[in-house]
Amino acid sequence: MQLKNLIGKKLKAIRLKNNLTIQVLAERAKVSANMISRIERGLTTPSVEILLRLGSVFEKSINYFVEEVENTHEIVYSKPGQRSCTVFDDDQNLKTESFTAGLRDPRFTGFLCVIEPKGSSGDADMFHPGDELLYIFKGRLQMTIAGETFQLGEGESLSFKSHLPHRWVNLADGETHVMWILSPFTTI
Repeated sequence: MQLKNLIGKKLKAIRLKNNLTIQVLAERAKVSANMISRIERGLTTPSVEILLRLGSVFEKSINYFVEEVENTHEIVYSKPGQRSCTVFDDDQNLKTESFTAGLRDPRFTGFLCVIEPKGSSGDADMFHPGDELLYIFKGRLQMTIAGETFQLGEGESLSFKSHLPHRWVNLADGETHVMWILSPFTTI
């Protein structure tokens, strides 16, 4: 099934299950009613931001909309080198290995992040709904949250509300390895 059709089918089903009109969903998600109608009819693929907004109304992750049930599981076991990997070639110089890929509709996501020397989230702060927890396995990471700076070393952790403006940078001369947990499910 095409992705836009899958998303549309799931959005319409959950909207009707919750007895919401398109207009009410539009108001709650801050997405136009026209856009919701186009998504439900499989005419467009929504952006990640729009999926996050729609998912938040139903307390669902992006995975809920994009993963076919046959391809997901209630238990996921993974070994090093067998995890779903994403490499970002932009300013972040970041590789992530997902601990939760394949888990049916997770309410959290976990990654092993390998950040190259001087890799960063960029100059702009990010913010989104939810909570974050990070644990440093190797290296040093500087986190700036709501103007307060934390320098984390091996064995140290930090948790915070993700709606606070935040950004990060690798302070180590080598790679920094971080376990990052986000709830509800979102992307780094």
